[in-house]
Amino acid sequence: MKGLLLFAVGTTLLTTACGQRQQQEQQQEQTELQEQQWQLTELWETKDLPVPESVLYHAENNVLYVSLIDGEGNVKDGKGGVAVLNLDGSVKDKDWVTGLNAPKGMAVYENLLYVADITAVVAIDLGTGDIVHKIEFPDAVFLNDVTVDDQGAVYVSDTRKGIIYQMKDNKPEVFLEEAPNANGLKVINGNLYALAGPELWKIEADKSHTVIAKDFELGGDGLEPVGDQGDFLVTCWGGLVYYVKADGSFEKLMDVQGEMNTADLGIHPETNTIYIPTFNSNSVKAFQLGTE
Repeated sequence: MKGLLLFAVGTTLLTTACGQRQQQEQQQEQTELQEQQWQLTELWETKDLPVPESVLYHAENNVLYVSLIDGEGNVKDGKGGVAVLNLDGSVKDKDWVTGLNAPKGMAVYENLLYVADITAVVAIDLGTGDIVHKIEFPDAVFLNDVTVDDQGAVYVSDTRKGIIYQMKDNKPEVFLEEAPNANGLKVINGNLYALAGPELWKIEADKSHTVIAKDFELGGDGLEPVGDQGDFLVTCWGGLVYYVKADGSFEKLMDVQGEMNTADLGIHPETNTIYIPTFNSNSVKAFQLGTE
């Protein structure tokens, strides 16, 4: 009986020790993962794209749409357009859409590509490249980024006015005022996220907002989610790229200030390939997002 008791106690201690060891190993793995530094590795560059402002990956067509300002960012000169790139960076159609006015942010809903066009939003048929709607926004000054929710409501930022619009059935109205320097927008799981100057906001249905991250070195431009844990990538036009964690902490992935711009980025979520329009450098660069 005594031997059995000793065996049982020994087995219990061994099981406990193994459980503690596994827990410690899991905690160590989590700590190491948290301490890993994210990095961007350049894959390719597509040149001779006149002032690219935004890149949008479209899974169904397996292409990249690139808005081309081709001139000044606030001038209605009809020189702008949308190019189409293959995922390897080769040009599929440089002049897929032409005649736009300094186009910027883009979003897709069903068979339409919505593009910000200074004071209007144009809706382009993805199948034909034809402009099927051009909706002027009353009192708009500098429409910048676009996102669409699951019901087809379109949200558009006006950076100069510090306003976010909402458009339903091609009828725009002011959704949120007092969003200083509003730029990058993204609807995720029914929630609207916005870059307001050097801050990342989560905007609630009652139009109140929570500051997720703040104190970026420059005002935010592009915004894309990474993974499914609430992390984001943020670009600042002046040449910065940040990885923002769900808890609001962030690390700088790229600082190319004075060398090139980092405008409204796109992402291939399955491969974590990042596409950055360089604006005044007239190219799109692709990078692999990974850890050291």
